[in-house]
Amino acid sequence: MPTPDGKPAQAQVDQAIDWLVKLRFDSPSPRTEQQFQRWLSSHPDNPLAWQRVSTLGEELAGLPKGLSRRTLDGSQRQRVSRRDHLKLLGLLAVGGSLGWAAREPLGLPQLLADSSTATGERRQWQGSDGSRIQLNTASAIDLRYDAQQRQLQLIQGEVSLDSNPNDNRPFHIDTRIGPLTTFDGQLLLRENSQGLLLSVRRGEVTLFPGSAVPRQVLPGEALQVGSNGSIQALALRSDPWGWTDGVLSVQQMPLAEFVAELGRYRPGLLRCAPEVAGLKVSGTFQLADTGQILQLLSRSLPVRVDYRTRYWVSIAAA
Repeated sequence: MPTPDGKPAQAQVDQAIDWLVKLRFDSPSPRTEQQFQRWLSSHPDNPLAWQRVSTLGEELAGLPKGLSRRTLDGSQRQRVSRRDHLKLLGLLAVGGSLGWAAREPLGLPQLLADSSTATGERRQWQGSDGSRIQLNTASAIDLRYDAQQRQLQLIQGEVSLDSNPNDNRPFHIDTRIGPLTTFDGQLLLRENSQGLLLSVRRGEVTLFPGSAVPRQVLPGEALQVGSNGSIQALALRSDPWGWTDGVLSVQQMPLAEFVAELGRYRPGLLRCAPEVAGLKVSGTFQLADTGQILQLLSRSLPVRVDYRTRYWVSIAAA
């Protein structure tokens, strides 16, 4: 049965981790696909467990091949133990975005985020100071106010902040790559594999305010900030603010990049075949229905969309 807070039971989470490892690093046979589909339908909690665990796919993809293969071999010989699961997640914490906190959907130890979203979910609200905050898919933040300051910690994912300029307290923002400060800024922060994407629409934002050479970021700037503190101006193929209006807006983006971006909003696996990876995608797509976006791709490009299951989709040449 589901837990009282609506999360899947730990037994289903453990099984979903087993399947994630098998599907990510093996070449699944038709028999394996049938077994996976039977598992999905064998318990009402399994689809929810799979949806939440599958957000670990990016971190698993970053593991060394030898390690991933050994992990897979172990799971095929015998059921991966709970302790082994925690070891795997510990490795992910060292090298991936789990470093700030364990994934909230797994029910593992975490920093007890004040606000979080599941895969495909977006939330917006107004803070007690009047600032407007939006969280994108699979994201989490902590938010604290006191008499001297306002503070936001980006635990994972992506957030936009429209700071209330009538509040005289500074707004301090903590991220994995370092701190930022603003008084009246409207800004967007997104964790990615290179570090942090920062975009500013209004006001002035100070990056690394406590450093010897703080960087002032002005409206209209979009920067990629590396984990080593490097800063690079970006020429983007997509509107980084699009999701705040519920859309994915791109211009001449390679299909492989588009599929990776779209995959952030869908539970499960979404893959693009190499032979169509370079096809270009342009347009504005409504994120409320990712299935419709996939249909549009099949109509506008020489590709077909194959559904092995609801959570396992491949895009290949038509």
